[in-house]
Amino acid sequence: MSKMAQDHGAINLSQGFPDFDCPERLKELVAHYLYDRKNQYPPMAGIPSLRQQIANKISLLYGYEANPETQITVTSGATEALFDAVQAVVHPGDEVIMFDPAYDSYEPAVQMAGGISVRIPLCLPDYGIDWQRLSDSISDRTRLIIINSPHNPCGAILNRADLDQLAALVTNRNIVILSDEVYEHMVFDGEQHCSVLSHPVLREQCYAVFSFGKTYHATGWKLAYCVANPTLMGEFRKVHQFVTFTSTSFLQYAIADFMAECPEHATDLSAFYQEKRDRFCELIADSRFRFTPSKGTYFQLVDYSEISDKPDMAFVTELTQQKGVAAIPLAPFYREAPDTRIIRFCFCKDDSTLEQAAERLNKL
Repeated sequence: MSKMAQDHGAINLSQGFPDFDCPERLKELVAHYLYDRKNQYPPMAGIPSLRQQIANKISLLYGYEANPETQITVTSGATEALFDAVQAVVHPGDEVIMFDPAYDSYEPAVQMAGGISVRIPLCLPDYGIDWQRLSDSISDRTRLIIINSPHNPCGAILNRADLDQLAALVTNRNIVILSDEVYEHMVFDGEQHCSVLSHPVLREQCYAVFSFGKTYHATGWKLAYCVANPTLMGEFRKVHQFVTFTSTSFLQYAIADFMAECPEHATDLSAFYQEKRDRFCELIADSRFRFTPSKGTYFQLVDYSEISDKPDMAFVTELTQQKGVAAIPLAPFYREAPDTRIIRFCFCKDDSTLEQAAERLNKL
């Protein structure tokens, strides 16, 4: 969709990246370490100072004391971390449960490990988990359950009661949880992000994946990290070593310093993006799109059924090519998409971009 937006001169509210820059101080630190000869291989698991800063953050936010030597690994983006985790624990014939709509990298990673994807649709209209259906879907072959909160593409979040129900289902079972938490700092309306690392049961049998790119407005840097208990992390590192081995050196040094100097960037991020969500929703409130404001991420789902009865891919193609605004269809995130008319807009854009897009959307 980004390519289509570029080809047709459309405003790009499709792919999830900001059209504003990362913090000025962070760029200064990157430049400093680039010219300070920090350009050779860093340690495979990530530089020690960055892993220590990650451990400090996890302790502060989630009350979990992760050992930076044995439980934290820096990766070349969250997609790599997700892939490594799947390859580390899934064997041919193992079943992996994921929830539709599901981020599109999950299933290919499972297929490459020889696993079998078991896809459970989230419950409309709030995109919550059907706990009875999940319970019924767990078998002796279930090896991994993938969860995503805040959720891409839906913007839904899991709360403490959800984590308790998940813990009850996996206790005393040889099941690993893979928790995709890359939008951890984008939770709105006074809610708090509930990480699996904050849960005393789940933290012992999970991989938790987080993203520096999402947090610091620098998606092109492809830097992320994974947290797990020492045994699971040992298996994870065996994969990571032969996928990327390590990740960009000078970026790691810069982010370690920035985390220490500017912790408020992460803690203030929810308010920053809630303001953008509210602005975008206000701008399209009088349009024919129908929506409930997103609970998290920087994505907003909208129902276009009052505008068109075309399938979502056809609608976003027309919207991009003829109306000048690019969006993402939801159907590709499903194995079997429901008969709905819902698409996703990305609001991590400058106000001027959102205003120009809304002007076009309001004319539909």
